Amino acid sequence: MESLQSTASTESADWAEGAESSAARRGTAPDRGEQPDLVTVPARQGLEAVDILRRVAAPSVGPVLHDDASDTLGFLVPPGTADGWDMPGSACTQTSGRGLRLPAASRAEGADWLLPPDDTGPVTDPAVLRRALGEAARLIEAADNCR
Repeated sequence: MESLQSTASTESADWAEGAESSAARRGTAPDRGEQPDLVTVPARQGLEAVDILRRVAAPSVGPVLHDDASDTLGFLVPPGTADGWDMPGSACTQTSGRGLRLPAASRAEGADWLLPPDDTGPVTDPAVLRRALGEAARLIEAADNCR
């Protein structure tokens, strides 16, 4: 999980760029003073959640990081989400803008964007993410119980 968190911090500059271009397309201005928090989940649950989020009518999934070494996914969520996040099986941490000036070459080995900032909205809504993660956990449990 640590490598994903450091990658999220390193990638915050990319997120800010993506947020800026997404905001420009929507005609809104991103708040460049606040950096997103990061919700980290096991990759299997996270991939199910991404599928669930992408099936809904409105675009509801923001940038997602994949850490192959830790087998986790990280969803960028609005700043302050970590203060009230309480979903079992996941963690939410503040990026606090750490690593904004680190070069791309310092990325953690095996970690990269699953959904880069250019292809998504600025961040994932935490309430929508919580529901998708819950549904993903139920689907995984049902599939595992069928074996």
